Amino acid sequence: MRTQLIILFAFCSIQLWGQKDIYESVRFDELSENHTTLAIIPFFAHLDLEKELTKGEQIKLEELEGKAVQNALETYFGRGKKRKKFSVEFQNVKNTNALLAQNQINYGNIDTYTIKQLSEILEVDGIISGNLDLNVLLSRGVPDKVSFIDYLLGDANYGRIGIKISDGKTGKLLWKYENEITKKSGRNTTDLIEKMMRKMTRQFPYDKERKKVRKRS
Repeated sequence: MRTQLIILFAFCSIQLWGQKDIYESVRFDELSENHTTLAIIPFFAHLDLEKELTKGEQIKLEELEGKAVQNALETYFGRGKKRKKFSVEFQNVKNTNALLAQNQINYGNIDTYTIKQLSEILEVDGIISGNLDLNVLLSRGVPDKVSFIDYLLGDANYGRIGIKISDGKTGKLLWKYENEITKKSGRNTTDLIEKMMRKMTRQFPYDKERKKVRKRS
């Protein structure tokens, strides 16, 4: 039994290792050198729920989930001491959404605008955006019931999240992080973002300590 558990944990570790991926542009330092402010826009969400929804209901719930990630990221970046850890500021989400609305940009058409256009409208140096694929309403919390074996094997899979940072002037992708969402990821959207960002603190490109190490090397 003990041997089986060891094998199970090893398998679980290998599986979890393959569930996340980080990309960083070789031009990141060059293109982000003068960045001072980034805007977080609503994430593009896709829901695949067991419950059948009308098209209108689907769009409304996807927008809620996309904005929940936007708000959770703002909360993380702006919370107390954490704010001092970053080399850039993050535009207030209410201001971001207000500026978008003033320019007739909404959740349904924001994907028709380029990163350069959005950066000019929002008057920021870069854009944080992303994708969210879910089979649960994460903002309302993940299901409590899941078997122990499913938990270990990662079969309690609720979807996948991808976070991107793009340069405002060139529109080029600077950094990207992808990870699966499971029971272990967090109880809800805020918990997910908190745990995810905390685990990769030194891998986040605007972390001040990380930048110091890069400059010395």
